[in-house]
Amino acid sequence: MSGFTVAIVGRPNVGKSTLFNRLLEQRKAIVDDVSGVTRDRQYGIADWAGKVFNVIDTGGFVSRSEDVFEREIRKQVHIAVDEADLILFVCDTTTGITGQDQDMADLLRRSTKPVLLVVNKVDNPERALYATEFYSLGFDNTFMISSISGSGSGELLDEVVTHIKDDEEPTENLDAEGNPLPKFAIIGQPNAGKSTLLNALINQERTIVSDIAGTTRDTIHTHYKLFGKEFMLIDTAGIRKKKNVHEDLEFYSVIRAIRAMDEADVCMMLIDASVGVTAQDVSIFSLATRKGKGVVVLVNKWDLVPKETNTARDYEKMLKERMAPFTDFPVIFVSASEKTRIFQGMEKALEVFENRTRRIATSVLNEVMLKEIENFPPPMTRGYAVKIKFVQQVPTHVPSFAFYCNHPDSVKKPYENFLENKIRAHFSFSGVPVRIFMRQK
Repeated sequence: MSGFTVAIVGRPNVGKSTLFNRLLEQRKAIVDDVSGVTRDRQYGIADWAGKVFNVIDTGGFVSRSEDVFEREIRKQVHIAVDEADLILFVCDTTTGITGQDQDMADLLRRSTKPVLLVVNKVDNPERALYATEFYSLGFDNTFMISSISGSGSGELLDEVVTHIKDDEEPTENLDAEGNPLPKFAIIGQPNAGKSTLLNALINQERTIVSDIAGTTRDTIHTHYKLFGKEFMLIDTAGIRKKKNVHEDLEFYSVIRAIRAMDEADVCMMLIDASVGVTAQDVSIFSLATRKGKGVVVLVNKWDLVPKETNTARDYEKMLKERMAPFTDFPVIFVSASEKTRIFQGMEKALEVFENRTRRIATSVLNEVMLKEIENFPPPMTRGYAVKIKFVQQVPTHVPSFAFYCNHPDSVKKPYENFLENKIRAHFSFSGVPVRIFMRQK
């Protein structure tokens, strides 16, 4: 997936969070007519025209204000502008150009990042006429939309994806045969033991380790070449709930950690066994799988957990129930400080990398899957029998399979889950999200 990041900025109450929800196609950010509702940053993943990108929703920008919240939001907006690849500058046609809009425009003109001016709340011809005054701000690309109804958002997204370059093959970090090295990102909540794991794997103090959560501020890249294995390890800053992210530097770190996920092939996710599986752990896991990354879960600090018969088995069962519906991933119980089973985790990460890059011959795929479909055909819909005639693997970074049939829209999610389970049963895709597409034959 692309690591392309889009930041939505503007003064308070212009509809930034409504646009954020529209781009993500879900109600993730709180929306209210009262200005200043969004104080913490929201992160999400948008998908348009086959291209996937990160979206950051920021709080309302108020220049020269001494209010403690508005002062902090102002700092966060500056960081978002610096870190993003593209800026969506949102204004409100119902109020016209304000002094705050002018201040925001002045800030963005000093940036080297491409800016798309988005005039929001244009939901009738009269407002479209009023919106023409925003051309005076001098931005080359101006879009008139209504975030709440979706009018004009398609044209905006079409322009956004033109700025996303197709993934290029890396020219560095190659192995002896000239192939790109696997990249493993160590992810998890603050103080889960990510830096300790990195230091234990390479047997040296590569990163600072302390009991203070948030010691690691940036992503640390390490070239691992020991015991006949070679890959890149990426230690990331801990990802915590947005309401707990107060420092500007930490906000920057969280963005870098999310972008490190984009760069990685496999995410080695650490869970603190002494704390247990939290909602934020589930959120981080879900983010990695939505990005199509391979996942290995390492339950760290296992030496601190009192053991009874089947403790590990019961913990793994509980863990997979929390992470459902994706449960086909390896779980290793480790202690980074004691160096217990950490190399098993590394071996599993390499296996998951192989699974993620696995390609199944079309002839083998059809021989196996068409037999399964014959034994358990799709349910009839509106009196029509759905007949799947052909299946092939799509050449993408994430294992994806296209099933060609006569009524693709009639195949529902439960049957797609059945097809995914059969693919997993016959071919090894442990630790890797599998995507199913129905196509018209």
